Amino acid sequence: MSLPYFDKAQVRAALPFDAAIAGMERALRGGVDPENDSPRLFSPAPGGEFLLMPTSATPRSGLKVVTIAPDNPAKGLEKIQGLYVLFDSDSLSPIALMDGTELTAVRTPAATLTAVKHLTAADPDFPAAPKVLVFGAGVQAVNHILAARSVYPDATFSVVGRTPSRVDDLIEALAAQDVEVSRARAEDAARHDIILCVTSSPTPVFDGSLPPDHAVIASVGQHGLEAREVDATLVLRADVFVEGRESSWRESGNLAQVRSESEWREIAPPNIRELVTGEFTRELGRPALYTGVGMSWEDLALAALVYDSASA
Repeated sequence: MSLPYFDKAQVRAALPFDAAIAGMERALRGGVDPENDSPRLFSPAPGGEFLLMPTSATPRSGLKVVTIAPDNPAKGLEKIQGLYVLFDSDSLSPIALMDGTELTAVRTPAATLTAVKHLTAADPDFPAAPKVLVFGAGVQAVNHILAARSVYPDATFSVVGRTPSRVDDLIEALAAQDVEVSRARAEDAARHDIILCVTSSPTPVFDGSLPPDHAVIASVGQHGLEAREVDATLVLRADVFVEGRESSWRESGNLAQVRSESEWREIAPPNIRELVTGEFTRELGRPALYTGVGMSWEDLALAALVYDSASA
């Protein structure tokens, strides 16, 4: 069997962030329901874990195979590595392979900014040139800033990172793409309009009383019921939105450590499909919090774009 393989450069070239975000929106408006997405499957591995992310749709289905190795960054290697397999849904025959690491590097910020875009649009007074604060200095931080710039071209960006050298590397990498980023502190959450948390921290990264009432916060860096990037103070004062309700009950420590699953089920926070289709009302006068753990339908939506762009 000979399958086309899309490497890192080809995946990136096919998925500029404006196109990736539009692809997410088309998928959600076209009938994708996050509540029907397949659960992610975790299995222990030496030095980390395997993660399998299957999902099915028409005309294509897909499977992402990922390894998560927390010690890799200290070795100069990526923490997350993987491969994506695209299938024809009618025959279940594989039709393409692609770099799963690069696909993940694009799809996570594309999903985040899809949600943030619709939350800010729901506030008629939200600044057109927002101040964006990013917690984290890795690959996802870089890509979330690039994705945010595609939605808010006049935004200003600041970053909070635990390792000064990694913050330096981020600032240098983005300067090469004509994006200016300044250093910030956790306390600066009080002076920003959008806050993006993309860290590996298992504990809250800022005081939840700090963000202003109009702020939109996204926490997408952690998964697992024992880990969280935002504190109970923020969750309890915020208008909460989720990537998917069922995936949140399974994996979101941001929510699980504040209320029981039964309480969250009764609240039923709107999910990302409802944000895109307008089936929600944002309660103004309090921060909006979007929290996500990563879902398989997102990878499939963008893998299909990569494949279709080559076919075209």
